[in-house]
Amino acid sequence: VQHTLRGAALPLLHWSPRSPFVLKVMVAAHELELVEQISLRRTVVRMSDPNRELMERNPLGKIPTLELADGMVLCESVVICEYLDEMAGGGRLFPRGAARWQALRLQAVASGLLDLLILWRNERDKPAERQTASWLDSFSLKTRYSLDRFEAEAPALAERPFDIGHIALGCCLSYLDFRFSDLAWREGRVRLAAWHDSFRARPSAIATEIADD
Repeated sequence: VQHTLRGAALPLLHWSPRSPFVLKVMVAAHELELVEQISLRRTVVRMSDPNRELMERNPLGKIPTLELADGMVLCESVVICEYLDEMAGGGRLFPRGAARWQALRLQAVASGLLDLLILWRNERDKPAERQTASWLDSFSLKTRYSLDRFEAEAPALAERPFDIGHIALGCCLSYLDFRFSDLAWREGRVRLAAWHDSFRARPSAIATEIADD
């Protein structure tokens, strides 16, 4: 049952503390001061065991999924984040004009890297005899190239207002810490590491730290 605010049903977010894509939405909600206007439901999803109840709402069976009071269901973290931005008046995390494309460009690369990391983790978790070496090598190479690109862009990140691109990158790096600590991604990337430290110090990141809970 959804909670209500002044008689109106709150948007219901299917949520997990371990999902980096849910983390993006929660960081956005905190940045926009909308946490009290969203109802959360702990929802378990696994690639090998589809959540059929969730699939009745989102046929992809993925989180985050946001159910609105009017029955509309929003899928994908960036779509949900933009909806929250509109709830807060618009133009805050999704800037207008040329800045919008900078924000969306960074968001796309960081979220694409997150997709890759999840596939990589699934492959690493297989028994050794079932792992595909060429896939593992490809995941490693693309991750290294992406991180090197982020390192080159790190000085510019601090110079522009905080937006959805910053959120996506911060959550991606936090996921690397959470699931890929063996990669030691900070080595040789001093500027990116410093930027991520500033991201982790934000109240929104402290309140939503990813956890194996």
